[in-house]
Amino acid sequence: MSVEALISEADFKLSMRHLAGAVSVITVGDGQHRTGFTATSVSSLSAERPSVIVSVNRASSSWPALQHYGCFCVNVLAADQQQVAQSFAGLDGRKGAERYGDAGWYRLKTGAAALENALTVLDCKLETAFHYHSHAILVGHICAIEIRQGIGPLLYWRGGYHELPADVDRRNLAKAPGQ
Repeated sequence: MSVEALISEADFKLSMRHLAGAVSVITVGDGQHRTGFTATSVSSLSAERPSVIVSVNRASSSWPALQHYGCFCVNVLAADQQQVAQSFAGLDGRKGAERYGDAGWYRLKTGAAALENALTVLDCKLETAFHYHSHAILVGHICAIEIRQGIGPLLYWRGGYHELPADVDRRNLAKAPGQ
């Protein structure tokens, strides 16, 4: 039996919950064809040509919209936007355009929906998507950025949402416990 066969999907998911991640809502589509999803799988790719990578399950309702529209917006959530995260994760039962109901939205360069008062928004044109088993890894070229100062991020860790205050002293974060 291979080592790979010994790792269950449940164990892998539990292990990944130990990675604290910024919570983002990825928005795509227009009008009644708007949809989106909550993601912690957002990462910078290149500053030379500003770009990010995002993972999406190809069984998601957002996947066909991403292919059709060819653009998306990464809305990095602020500490006070947990309700938006829950809605786009489908926890309240809403789907598609219904998920946009509890927040204010506006459009940037590509036309994808940007969340008012998000920590930052990255308006992206889809450059390519790599398929890997159940997921697609999206490469988005950033066309526009907006940044909000003075508020902390919403984080996801160990299966729950957490806040990191904006005024955390960075010098104390670097110290090991007991120093």
